[in-house]
Amino acid sequence: MTSNPDARGFFEALIRPTSVAIIGASDDPGKTAGRAQRYLHRHGYAGRVYPVNPGRETVQGDKAWPSVQALPEIVDHAYICVGTGSVMAAVEACAAAGIKMVSILADGFAEAGPEGEAQQRQLAEIARAVGMRLLGPNSMGMINCVNGIGLTVNAALDIDQLVPGRLMGISQSGSIVGTMISRGAARGIGFSALVSVGNEADLTVGDIGLAAVDDPGVDGFLLFMETIRKPQALAAFAAAARAAGKPVIVYKLGRSEMARELAVSHTGAMVGSDAASDAFFRAHGIVRVDQFETLIEAPPLLMCEGPGRAIRRDKPVAVITTTGGGGAMVVDRLGACGVTVAAGSEALRAGLRDKGLINLGPGTLTDVTLAGARYETMLAVLDAFVSSGEFSLVVSAVGSSAQFRPELAVQPIIDVDKTKTPIAAFMVPEATEALRSLGAAGIAGFRTAESCAEAVRALLENRPPRPMSTATAVAVSKEALPDSLAELLPGAQSEIDSLSIMRALGINTVETTEIEPGQPIPEGLRYPVVAKVLSDEVPHKTDAGGVILGITDASALAEAVNRIGASVSQFYPDAEIQGVVVQPMMQGLAEALIGLTRDPEVGPVVTLAAGGVLAEIYRDRAVRLAPIDRQGALEMIEEVKGLAIVRGFRGLPKGDLAALADALVGLSRLVSVEGRVVLEAEINPVIIRPEGEGVIAVDGLVVLGGVTT
Repeated sequence: MTSNPDARGFFEALIRPTSVAIIGASDDPGKTAGRAQRYLHRHGYAGRVYPVNPGRETVQGDKAWPSVQALPEIVDHAYICVGTGSVMAAVEACAAAGIKMVSILADGFAEAGPEGEAQQRQLAEIARAVGMRLLGPNSMGMINCVNGIGLTVNAALDIDQLVPGRLMGISQSGSIVGTMISRGAARGIGFSALVSVGNEADLTVGDIGLAAVDDPGVDGFLLFMETIRKPQALAAFAAAARAAGKPVIVYKLGRSEMARELAVSHTGAMVGSDAASDAFFRAHGIVRVDQFETLIEAPPLLMCEGPGRAIRRDKPVAVITTTGGGGAMVVDRLGACGVTVAAGSEALRAGLRDKGLINLGPGTLTDVTLAGARYETMLAVLDAFVSSGEFSLVVSAVGSSAQFRPELAVQPIIDVDKTKTPIAAFMVPEATEALRSLGAAGIAGFRTAESCAEAVRALLENRPPRPMSTATAVAVSKEALPDSLAELLPGAQSEIDSLSIMRALGINTVETTEIEPGQPIPEGLRYPVVAKVLSDEVPHKTDAGGVILGITDASALAEAVNRIGASVSQFYPDAEIQGVVVQPMMQGLAEALIGLTRDPEVGPVVTLAAGGVLAEIYRDRAVRLAPIDRQGALEMIEEVKGLAIVRGFRGLPKGDLAALADALVGLSRLVSVEGRVVLEAEINPVIIRPEGEGVIAVDGLVVLGGVTT
């Protein structure tokens, strides 16, 4: 079923088991531990069910078994529904019995703190030793909607019937699995299977997705994520899915600090920056959406592109509507998303007019309201627009007829030939039946203008990711650094040492002179100069009065050195001050910030932003996985709005963007210094000089960790 040989064994046992054991099964079908058995029978599971409960002879009418060792066969899949304190023994019993796929319901592991995290690692080690695969802990199980397998405790399965489909849902939250089912069913959207991965002690989102890519019953994947675990597996899954023409769409928490805290408390996740997550998804062709509605509704639209059917992304979008207000809502939201909307050409409109069908105005919004919402009119207009070749996409916004007379304006959307141009539909009123009809026909139908616009933007921006950079990582050795450099210990390095590391990367740095406490002012300095406190214990020099600009002579410099010492000592009374660094004042066209961080989820990422003290306020930045190549660096420069002034905006002089790109590439490759891993590196600001004159780093920070292994 899958081209990944390591996945083949567990995937069939996970999704299509022919026999299951429910360890800790309750005879009370209303209890959590009684639900899985009830749902298996309720939805017509055709395999063998073995409730394991040593205290009973039968459970919910099925023969009960005292242990997994007592079962008459080695089951494909065991679901452990016992309390947290009994999970370890149950996993050990499954391992001894030779069961190869085990799911764990209980929580209280990594999310419960260090002790729980250690127990979770132990569970994984037990499984790994015998080649057994684990789902969870904290997993609400698996639902196979095609085969009626409800091996789950999710209360959403109290519904009468599962809606089969061709989407696979994988969620780090168990309750969201039920939400996907219910919201999908309301729109006529079904699933092939849904999996709650929980804490991912063993199997992760990427592992399961990669195993499912070659399943002929799956056309696309919906992910609900709180964190990124095993990014290499997720990247491999994304690459395989794109090669197979199966879109991967993700709704990931983390846009706010509160959401990141919740992710940590829920599954013990290690959560990184949201910008790094964005960079990861972009790099691997995973479509991230900000609205849960879009996650459910967008797949048919994203699946409309495939072999022999490309989207004309250089063309605008057409919006055809039976209600001016509803159509205007879509146009407004599309514009806010940066999507261009246009009317049909005069030739297109003349063709409809000459046939006596409708006289369309030239406005951006194609409004057929005055002609009435009639099947023949709507079908003719839609057919003319999708056949014209003038548009990347056609959006049809349908008014009240969607709710009461769907045959007039909704049925034409279903009937028109969409092979030349894809169509999306926005139902302005609450039109559940219309959405179900669209979903059953494989057409993306939207309840809100916002989710419609977001999905359209996602389709138009969904291009193959650029090949990952082949740039080699750089480990700065002692030989590349000056002899005067102090011993590099873990933590933040001094500005002088940090700039020395930048020079070793080939980045041009400003001439820097150190003045130690009590030392006289050196001769030969090029005034005017800037003086800055030298201390790796003062993170925000400007806030502490540790920076003085525009110093014109030696006397003013001596006074500035004293002022800096007094101010910083008052602001950071316990900080050790090594002295003051003095640099000539540098002029340029603009300032930029370039930085390298080691994100706990996705690894090294490189950032470019407008520089100076306002960099943190504007949040105008471009972020990529590191290392990057020259083309990637140039794309980042183009992305930062604040750097428009050095890109030739309105005739302004151009900056040396080639040199800025080289500095970005150089910093992105840094991995270690003298054998110590680089946790963080930043230059703020980099002065961008006119084209051909280069860039120069005037302030740097490098934070080192332990010795690399």
